[in-house]
Amino acid sequence: MDILIKAAQLILSLSILVLLHEFGHYIPAKLFKTRIEKFYLFFDPWFSIFKKKVGDTEWGIGWLPLGGYVKISGMVDESMDKEQLAQPAQPWEFRSKPAWQRLIIMIGGVTVNLILGVLIYICVVFGYGEEKLNPSDLKAGLAVHPYMQKFGLESGDNILAINGEKLENILESNTIILLRNGRKLEVVKANGTKKTIVLPKGIDHELFQEGAMSAFGPRLFGVKIGEIEKNSPAAKVKLQKEDKIIKANGTKIVYFDDFQKILYNSKGKKIDLEIKRNGKIFETKVFIPKSGTFDGRLGFANNSKTIVDNKKFKHFNYSFGESISRGIIKGKNTLSDYVSQFKFVFTKKGAGSVGGFAAIGNMFPAEWDWEIFWLNTAFISIVLAFMNILPIPALDGGHVVFLIYEMVTGKEAPQKVLEYAQIVGFVFLMGLLLYANGNDIYKWLSH
Repeated sequence: MDILIKAAQLILSLSILVLLHEFGHYIPAKLFKTRIEKFYLFFDPWFSIFKKKVGDTEWGIGWLPLGGYVKISGMVDESMDKEQLAQPAQPWEFRSKPAWQRLIIMIGGVTVNLILGVLIYICVVFGYGEEKLNPSDLKAGLAVHPYMQKFGLESGDNILAINGEKLENILESNTIILLRNGRKLEVVKANGTKKTIVLPKGIDHELFQEGAMSAFGPRLFGVKIGEIEKNSPAAKVKLQKEDKIIKANGTKIVYFDDFQKILYNSKGKKIDLEIKRNGKIFETKVFIPKSGTFDGRLGFANNSKTIVDNKKFKHFNYSFGESISRGIIKGKNTLSDYVSQFKFVFTKKGAGSVGGFAAIGNMFPAEWDWEIFWLNTAFISIVLAFMNILPIPALDGGHVVFLIYEMVTGKEAPQKVLEYAQIVGFVFLMGLLLYANGNDIYKWLSH
């Protein structure tokens, strides 16, 4: 049932975004009196689930839920309708329109996705408000990833400012460091002393390679076994869901980060665990890998969700005017953060972490939550805008490149060049789609 709820949210979200994206092309095309031959939600190779012709346009729903499209008369697109393009250009065709009109038609979908993402953020902030955890309110300090020990940071520390700017929400600290070049930390140690810690230039790549992207977070009480990954160290010693880890190497576990520190410092070694199961206590030994999938991990989700400073979370409501400002900032940060994270994709680990529809679907919770649904939809909308404007043939950005070339040189790109570019772009995108979804299948089979 969980997977069905996630799939339903994903399909609904993509359906909304695809329809509005295609309307972003459709509306300016109609304004410039360009004929739209087809408008489809999802793709329809060989057959469609539904279709109805209204005027010159066939409206339909395809069976392949990988996107959607509008087929514009006289345009080189994925349909590769060479017969039409071989005929003399007609006044209602895309190729007959001035370059500036064609440019507006092509960027219409991206524009809609960007505006839509910001509008959704505005509405979510206005309707639901925001949760913040101010560093100055923390009593137990932060849970700090053990990798940060080398820089003089440890659990119980607190970050008050980054790069000289006061940190209003500790939940944003990881993003600021990983994606916004946050390097200078104003830290209060557990004993009350203040320190300035400057992180090295390449700390973002270090944290990514170490799997320590969540370097800071609220502290959690205890360790309670949740879902266990296949072939993990936890599975090999037959740990069970709902088990509680009381001690590790004789040390009593108070906070989850206490346990993380022991694991991290015990890579390549066996550790002793004291487990509580159904009211009974027993001991076991487990080997902690120092490389591979389970590097420094036992391979289970922590079901202990009790946050030490849980009562310090504050809910903020905003007026509609304030929500506009907050929504614009969230949209801007979403776009810039997404662009920034591409530096990780072009690494061996990053390439292996690229995911397809299953990865996107897992962004949604197993129980329907409208706030999370709309936040994810806003995020995906802005991501789609960025991806579509990339200068890759077969994407909107590829068409934009040729149109800018025409506007600068005063000459259209040769028809054959457009056709070959479309084929190359389509093959590249299909290969990327297969690779990303293949990664999802591999991860599912191996875990």
